[in-house]
Amino acid sequence: MSILFHTNAGAANKKPALQPIVYKSVVTLYRLVAIAALYVVLFGVLAYAFVMGFYAINTSWAAPVILSPSDDKSLDFTQKIVTSKQTLEDLNIDKKRLESSIAEMTKHRTSLVSLDPELDAAIARESKHNQATGPQLVQLDGQKQADNLKTREVMAQVKLVETAIDKDLDAGLITKTDAAAQRAALNQAQTSFTDSRINEVLLTDNILDKTTTNTKSLDVLDKQAELKSEIAQLDIAINVAQTQVHEESQQIDRLRAAIATAKETPYYPLVSGGKAVYFAFVPYDNEHSVSVGAPVYDCYLDMLACRRVGTVKQIFSGEEHAIHPIFRTDIRGFLVQMDLEHPASAKSKTVFFNRKPLFF
Repeated sequence: MSILFHTNAGAANKKPALQPIVYKSVVTLYRLVAIAALYVVLFGVLAYAFVMGFYAINTSWAAPVILSPSDDKSLDFTQKIVTSKQTLEDLNIDKKRLESSIAEMTKHRTSLVSLDPELDAAIARESKHNQATGPQLVQLDGQKQADNLKTREVMAQVKLVETAIDKDLDAGLITKTDAAAQRAALNQAQTSFTDSRINEVLLTDNILDKTTTNTKSLDVLDKQAELKSEIAQLDIAINVAQTQVHEESQQIDRLRAAIATAKETPYYPLVSGGKAVYFAFVPYDNEHSVSVGAPVYDCYLDMLACRRVGTVKQIFSGEEHAIHPIFRTDIRGFLVQMDLEHPASAKSKTVFFNRKPLFF
């Protein structure tokens, strides 16, 4: 009995002695966990504050931007650039056609202009000749008429001669051969008289041509008027074509300037095809840290363990808007094109230019 009592008493004394140890261990563990959690929270706060402060004062960061050829802006830009190039090509073709037409019309006009004074000289020369020969022909026509009158009187005696020939032939005074010869001579005289009358009529026609403005002269004057009219029409056509060439040249210059401006936008290298294109948004506050050829660094945790991944290839001047990758606020800036050796860096939240942000 005494041994059993002793054993129970020892167990009772040992149990209260373990409770303070367990309680103390729990409290200590709780304190360690609380301290660890506090330090974790404090570290998180400090890290967040450090990140905020770092991006507030750092001026070399940029945010990679992924642009797709299937975006609305890219598709609209593609349509406009294709339309502009097609219009430019059409204008160049039409301009060359007009220039060739102008050259041909100018050549034709030169030949017509050189023909005009020759025609004037020919008209003046013919008019002067008519003025000189007209009176002469009138005088000759008078003489011809007088000669015909005399010949007419002679021809009136031909009948008498023919009657005398017939009587002499019947009387046997002349042979038939002589009678035929005499009759042939009379017919020849009659034919000559007829020809003389015809020539007098033709001479009258020539006098009319030389002394009046006939239809032939009117035809020449009409041709001269047509020549002058054609020259005037060529002048109008050449002026219109030259004006159109000037206007199209100005439009071509404007289109070329517009295409040259389009080439300075980030959408042109994107839609021009070829290889993949990588961009980064640069806030205006970080503008001074960007230059063509500047090295590009990509970092783990947005700022640690950085490595060089490429260079800046081109800077675009057009303004763009974006959301700050850390502060989530709207910011203004511009885009740059990057030549990346590691394309995966285009998916990072931020990249840095010129140097590593924390020297490692």
